[in-house]
Amino acid sequence: MQIENTTFNLHKMLGRTITNELLHALRNMPAVALLGPRQVGKTTLAHEIVEAHFKKPVSYLDLELDTDLAKLTDAEGYLKTCANQLLIIDEVQLKPDLFRVLRGLIDMRKRAGESNAQFLLVGSASRDLLQQSSETLAGRIRYIELKPFNVLEIEALDSLGFSPEKLWFRGGFPQSYLAPDNSESWKWRSDFISEYDDLLGHPVLGHSWEGFVIENILGN
Repeated sequence: MQIENTTFNLHKMLGRTITNELLHALRNMPAVALLGPRQVGKTTLAHEIVEAHFKKPVSYLDLELDTDLAKLTDAEGYLKTCANQLLIIDEVQLKPDLFRVLRGLIDMRKRAGESNAQFLLVGSASRDLLQQSSETLAGRIRYIELKPFNVLEIEALDSLGFSPEKLWFRGGFPQSYLAPDNSESWKWRSDFISEYDDLLGHPVLGHSWEGFVIENILGN
């Protein structure tokens, strides 16, 4: 069945229902963790919010890059240079021992009068997995989950062309839903599943499902 495609500006995806929740958390907490599956739009949302709403300097680390991960070899020393900045740390689940260091630095900066918007931690692991592998930041961090597009978000983006059928067939991941045609949407989902095949059983991510099970579910 062919579903008519509507062209989107990818940046419009940022009209997400959790935007105000995330903004409120950053304004009231020293650390915020934005969690969700890969390719759901976490990094884009994080950058757009801090650029639009915060005047303090912003720095960014992507821990999938060797150069950025190497900066945290001496994590305490590097992070101390980020005082009075909002530091976005992407793929934070790749360095679970970082949380122990963050606890002391957050308290130090709070005593210096910097009570909010110190760290925005972006990750693909669940809150439970992060807490199992790190020292708790209870009272210092708020966890927020970003999920794929829901009906309300898509209707707001595409009020004239909204199709429940299109959402059903393509799913809510932005690059799948916003693909130029159904064929490209399916290819993106196939690539996405293949990527997870490589990640299954990763000791940090903690996946337990076999890749062929996921593929069979999405293919039916």
